[in-house]
Parts: sequence; C-alpha cells; structure tokens
Amino acid sequence: MRQKFVLFLCLGGAVALSGCDKPMDQAEVERAVSGVNVIDESGLNDVMLAAGDPNEAVAYFSRSVQQHPERVDLKRDLAKSLVRARKPMEAVRVWNEVVASAEATDEDRVNLADALIRAGDWTKAGDVLDQIPPSYKTFERYRLEAMVADSRQDWKAADTFYETAVGLTTNPASTLNNWGFSKLNRGDYKGAEKLFLEALTYDDTMFTAKNNLMMARGAQHKYDMPVLKVTQVERAQLIYTLALAAIKQGDVVMGKTLLEEAINTHPQHFDEAARALRALETGSA
Repeated sequence: MRQKFVLFLCLGGAVALSGCDKPMDQAEVERAVSGVNVIDESGLNDVMLAAGDPNEAVAYFSRSVQQHPERVDLKRDLAKSLVRARKPMEAVRVWNEVVASAEATDEDRVNLADALIRAGDWTKAGDVLDQIPPSYKTFERYRLEAMVADSRQDWKAADTFYETAVGLTTNPASTLNNWGFSKLNRGDYKGAEKLFLEALTYDDTMFTAKNNLMMARGAQHKYDMPVLKVTQVERAQLIYTLALAAIKQGDVVMGKTLLEEAINTHPQHFDEAARALRALETGSA
C-alpha cells in the first residue's frame, strides 16, 4: 500500500511540475495513470497465478480475458491457471488461441503440448513439439519430448531426450524417476533401479521413487531393502511393495515372510498387508 502511495505521489509531482511549463493534456494524464495501473495489475496477476485455490485464479483471469479479449498475456495466465485447476481440455482451447496469435512463442507451444499430454492427446502433443525448432532447448521441452517418445515406445529417442532434460535442470529427481519408470515398463529392471537410486540422491523424500525402486528390485528377485531415508510407515509400505513383487515373481514363501514383516513394522494396523496375507494363507490352505 505504501508503494502504491509513493507511485501516486510521484505521478502527482509530475503533473504539478509540468504545470510550471505547460499543462498536461488529458491523454497524457490517462497514459500516466494507466502506467501505474499496469504495475499494480502485473503484481496482482502474479499473486493470482500462485493463489492457493487455482479455481480462484481461473475465475479472475476468465473475467480479465472477457474484459480484454485482445490481451494474449491474460490468455496465457488463464491457460496456466486452468492447468493448475486440472482442467486440461479447457487449457488446450486457450493455449490454441495463444499459439494462433501473432505473439506466439516456442514456450507457448511447449505449454500447449503439456496441456495436450495432460488431456491424453499424445499424438497432437507430438505434432506440436515437432513444430518447435531444434534450437529451442529447454528442460520442459525435452521432458515432454521424452514422455511422447515413451508413448510411441521409441526407447532410443526417449533415452536421448531424458538424458538431455536431466542435463538442463539442477533438480532432475522427478525426471530421473520418470526415466526409471520408463525402463521399468520396458523390462530393464537393472537400469530402472540405477535411475531410481540416482533420483533419490537429489530428493531423498520422494516416496514414488522409493516405491518404484522396490518394484525394480523385486523384479530382479532382490528382496532386501537398501539403505534409504524412510519413516517407519514408509518402511512398512516399501516392504509391502517388495512382498507383492515377490508373489508376482512366484516367490510365494518370500512374499508371505515380507507381508508379515510389513505388518510388524507398521506402527498402526496395516490393513492392506493383513488382507493380502489372509488371502495368501487361504489360497495356500
């Protein structure tokens, strides 16, 4: 509020000083006031983009776009808010309008591809990414390229894109996890295990990578848990994942032992593990 007051003081001073020379016409005054409003609006837009409730941001930017349909910057903010609100189909529609405008950038096309992937339209996402020149090299672009290559089962391209993406960010944990999951789906369990472990060196709190690691190890008949930073609940859940992997591999006795360990490790009642153990015992009786 103090900053806005100072801005208006400065504006007032400019008008007063101009009176010593020649009066400011109405158009000049309006342009000056408009400049102050743009500063205030820009700050408010940033606040709304980061709002805790993305639906509030959607409502705000929807009103703004209705009032100023020519403003591409407001459409960008609306599309980003729609993605945050988990409304990818609506985001795709708005991003298409942005990309069709004269102000479109390669970053806009990347954002359109991201929204298309979230909407499940992998083919169109790939088409959009293909329109972006190779000279545009960003982490987000190559992360999406890797995901599209995965959807096409083009493993060689996927590995190349994942590797490039990892090299373009200081925190590649989630990308390494995605890459590992890709290898897991291909049956490259050893390669997947290596990538999950690497992901955890960047973020040792990522439970998804820990759980994926257990699946990769279980698929190799490796049923011991490596040294990981885990809570007691997480440890029980990870042992449970190992148990399920063992049963899937046909190592039923090991699976039963791991289920019992998971139940004993959990600080509360571990219902899922208990049900699985009962089903196993009933089936083997």
